Amino acid sequence: MQWASILLLAGLCSLSQGQYEEDSHWWLQYLRNQQSTYYDPYDTYPYETSDPYPYEVEEGPAYAYGAPPPPEPRDCPQECDCPPNFPTAMYCDNRNLKYLPFVPSRMKYVYFQNNQIAAIQEGVFDNATGLLWIALHGNQITSDKIGRKVFSKLRHLERLYLDHNNLTRMPGPLPRSLRELHLDHNQISRVPNNALEGLENLTALYLHHNEIQEVGSSMRGLRSLILLDLSYNHLRRVPDGLPSALEQLYLEHNNVYTVPDSYFRGSPKLLYVRLSHNSLTNNGLATNTFNSSSLLELDLSYNQLQKIPPVNTNLENLYLQGNRINEFSISSFCTVVDVMNFSKLQVLRLDGNEIKRSAMPVDAPLCLRLASLIEI
Repeated sequence: MQWASILLLAGLCSLSQGQYEEDSHWWLQYLRNQQSTYYDPYDTYPYETSDPYPYEVEEGPAYAYGAPPPPEPRDCPQECDCPPNFPTAMYCDNRNLKYLPFVPSRMKYVYFQNNQIAAIQEGVFDNATGLLWIALHGNQITSDKIGRKVFSKLRHLERLYLDHNNLTRMPGPLPRSLRELHLDHNQISRVPNNALEGLENLTALYLHHNEIQEVGSSMRGLRSLILLDLSYNHLRRVPDGLPSALEQLYLEHNNVYTVPDSYFRGSPKLLYVRLSHNSLTNNGLATNTFNSSSLLELDLSYNQLQKIPPVNTNLENLYLQGNRINEFSISSFCTVVDVMNFSKLQVLRLDGNEIKRSAMPVDAPLCLRLASLIEI
């Protein structure tokens, strides 16, 4: 009986040890499984997600390529987003960046706006010479921290946004391919004569809200320029010569006091001219200054005019409110008043002057027969 008890106790001990060994093997297997699922945080591809691009971004421009494979993560800086559905666009805007990241060679459109970037270092775009658009507006870029040749190698660049920065000088040299240049809301004080040299393809130039005092003849060589905005500056004179293709000229909120005779004759396609909020007087205007057959809209409001300047009969909108005009001269609109000769003017603003409605000539309805609004 005693031997039976000893044998039973030995069996139980053997069973307990076997179970312990089995449990030990299970724990080792568990640790192995855990190690197999662990990833190195420094690994380029730590894990994959079901959605190759889980973050929503602003829709960028479509580009006429076939269907290239989605870019791999190493093709896009970690500070930016490169949507697979727009493989040539890189979005780095609104990220508090203080520097320009690496730009992959396939990129055509890069967006760096609304950051804290203070410099455009030399060679930053050398890897992506096929860029078409560069958006750098809303940063802290200064003229002293722009590489001298940083844009010169970009022979396909069409649009450059450098507005809302801290520039004090015109950037350059710029590529001849440029079509739009946005430099508004900076601190630029002058435009040298050679600042825009060679930009024969430029169609729109935005220089408003700067501190420009002088432009000189820098605009003459811009033979493709359609829109020129120099409003909200400190100009006392209009630019020396305008491009022949110009259609829109904005010079409001300056200190311009005179415009040369036949100044707009060299721009036969000019449609819109805004010269409001300046220091114009009748003494500073020649008889035929605004007698341009192409003009459709002329804004001379809030100046110091005492008489209505002569305009062409093709003009459709004339804004003269806020001046010192004290007479209504019908000859300013029609040199001859009859059934066959009349003005195409539709809107005439004369409110805020020293003229009264009773001063309107009796032949005004015949001359201004197409007018739908006359404010006095």
